[in-house]
Amino acid sequence: MPKSKRDKKVSLTKTNKKGLLLKQKTIEEIRSSLTKYEHIFLFTVNNMRNIKLKDLRNEWKDSRFFFGKNKVMAVALGKTKSDEVEDQLNLISKKLKGQCGLLMTNRDVPDVLQWFKDFSVPEYARSGFIATQDVLLPKGPLEDFSHSIEPHLRSLGLPTSLEKGVCKKGSPLNPAQASILKLLGIQIATFKVVIKCHWTKGKGYHKDLEVLSDEEGDDDDDKEDETMEEDET
Repeated sequence: MPKSKRDKKVSLTKTNKKGLLLKQKTIEEIRSSLTKYEHIFLFTVNNMRNIKLKDLRNEWKDSRFFFGKNKVMAVALGKTKSDEVEDQLNLISKKLKGQCGLLMTNRDVPDVLQWFKDFSVPEYARSGFIATQDVLLPKGPLEDFSHSIEPHLRSLGLPTSLEKGVCKKGSPLNPAQASILKLLGIQIATFKVVIKCHWTKGKGYHKDLEVLSDEEGDDDDDKEDETMEEDET
């Protein structure tokens, strides 16, 4: 009987014992999930928020999300044709760049793509976010704020006696601008999960599907984001 590819041992070097055990556990869980789910979707996240990701998990309790280091997830799937766990999984591994995650599910592919195309949640912008609109404060009293907050507004560089622009469309926000927008209750960012490609058992790798929106092109950013939380389910 031929030996299963999933039984192949992998070497993880340059890490401490605790880190090694965590990486090995992630690899084992990803490979184990391959036997339970028909589809793997690779996605990126715009304006990532951990609390929103936890809410997303609750919406998809019948499926499995993996967040972690891209290199570890790539090892679990197989980086090349010779070490991939299933045919064409190395093509998914090659797309693990930037803020990425894996969704394993048995839901129908068109339903998954449509669900995530329709899904978005308004969110407060953070420092560095490129403003999507002009936000101006006309001169006059700010009815939404109490007197006690006035010193804090001044510390953020907001002279309330003059007409002052909070942010300008197309310009990155600084920490003070992000704080002012939050105080004003203005959400100009959007938490969005973008499906990049998917793999189906027995059918292989697929990308550039018709259901994907125009904004969902390839991400050439090779910088791995290590702030994403590890899978806890």
